[in-house]
Amino acid sequence: MTSPDGASNEATSALGALERNRPACLSTVTAGPNERRIAVAFLVLSVATFLAVAPFAKMPLAPMPGFIAIYETALVITDLITAVFLFTQFDAAQTRATPILASGYLFTACLAIAHALSFPGLFSSGGLLGAGAQTTAWLYMFWHAGFPLYVIAYAVVDRRSFKGKQSVARDSFVPLISIGSVVLAGALILLATRGHDLLPVLLQDGHYSAAMIFVQASIWFWSPLALVLLWRQRPHSALNLWLMVVMCAWFFDVTLSTIINAARFDLGFYAGRVYGLVANGFVLAMLMLENGKLYARLIMTYNSERKRAAELAALDPLTGIANRRAFEEALVLEWRRMRRHRTPLCLLMIDVDNFKKFNDVHGHVAGDSCLRAVSKVLAENSRRAGQMAARYGGEEFAVLLPQLHIDEAHRLAWRICEEVRALNIPQGASSAAAHVTISAGVASALLVLGSEPGAMLAPRGDSPAGTRDLGPTLLVEAADRALYAAKNAGRNRVCAASSDVRARTAKAQSAA
Repeated sequence: MTSPDGASNEATSALGALERNRPACLSTVTAGPNERRIAVAFLVLSVATFLAVAPFAKMPLAPMPGFIAIYETALVITDLITAVFLFTQFDAAQTRATPILASGYLFTACLAIAHALSFPGLFSSGGLLGAGAQTTAWLYMFWHAGFPLYVIAYAVVDRRSFKGKQSVARDSFVPLISIGSVVLAGALILLATRGHDLLPVLLQDGHYSAAMIFVQASIWFWSPLALVLLWRQRPHSALNLWLMVVMCAWFFDVTLSTIINAARFDLGFYAGRVYGLVANGFVLAMLMLENGKLYARLIMTYNSERKRAAELAALDPLTGIANRRAFEEALVLEWRRMRRHRTPLCLLMIDVDNFKKFNDVHGHVAGDSCLRAVSKVLAENSRRAGQMAARYGGEEFAVLLPQLHIDEAHRLAWRICEEVRALNIPQGASSAAAHVTISAGVASALLVLGSEPGAMLAPRGDSPAGTRDLGPTLLVEAADRALYAAKNAGRNRVCAASSDVRARTAKAQSAA
């Protein structure tokens, strides 16, 4: 039997897995502590303002039809921007819920436009659109009842992704629901204008009628219901958090504008509309900030993935150290730096002794394990700035050693040989030792350029012609010849490039 704590932990783990599998967008990313604090601060300020204004809601003020024009213009712009913003989230969220909410904002924008056009005394004495005495009041009711219903639909709709056979429905869902919202808004506008006489009377001489009570109660109920449904969807996403803020402001708007006030152009009339406008603008700003944060995270993730991909492209998949391409690029850079700053540069070429025989005896799986062990020793001995251990090819490795003179590189090569021997990997088929060993060749850029080991490089103008381009290749060739000298001498040892490299360098320069 599972304990309550165990069940809670399992639910939390499952929820965490679900959140990790969801795409990062406003409807899925969990609201953080900062967002919650901002939302709570806004709600506290809203409640305090409501309590301060409510006792004076019936106070008559001067009629200002121009206020309606400014208020509803700003509201329509805000709603349309929010609708477009939410529609763009559809491809990321892959849910039906986000377009439904976007359509709610589109619906309110359409009704707000009609409400402004029909408002008496704003564009004409009786209002446009063939408005009657009740048209504006009913448009306001349709508007303020409709949006909470869209939020409720958003909260309860199936949140599963569009996949497989639903691809056609997915592609047509946004156009269908957008057109449907516009058609619904048009039908309600037509009902409030052409069907004006079919609707109950809400306003009489600028004051609310008895029929208004039932309509007010119906509208007032939807906002708390939407708020409860959003609250139950935990953890709260960033979008849901700001929608809860909207629903609280919507509740205060309806209460001040239609319930506790007395008529048009009183304090409640103005305050309620200011509530709605401020809440919509605030939420749009927060949504844009949240989207900006997600975009910044996307850029960081993209750059991180690019860096990781570049690092993986530079690594040998078997050993985990640098591959030959990365080594050759680093060699060219270090050669140029050596030429520019006249600093020493050495190279080790290393080969695992009798590796083919090792594979024949132990198999390729053991051979891969052996190469990984040797590469680990190389990596641990090349950790200084600029140093690099790389797999050159097969069982052959290279170690790039900037800022090291040849005597220091020679001692390091012997230490690597000793540490590989200390691994005690049974060989079984080597003429050099009973355990896996390596041979190493050491070469110095000073020798390639014609300077004595340990001496400073000559100025750039005094260098032999052609060595600047051929230098990296000649350095590899010198270290490789030293490696083969070590192998010919019996393996399990280190040899340094001899002075005959100069002659080969001069021959290469003349050929070039």
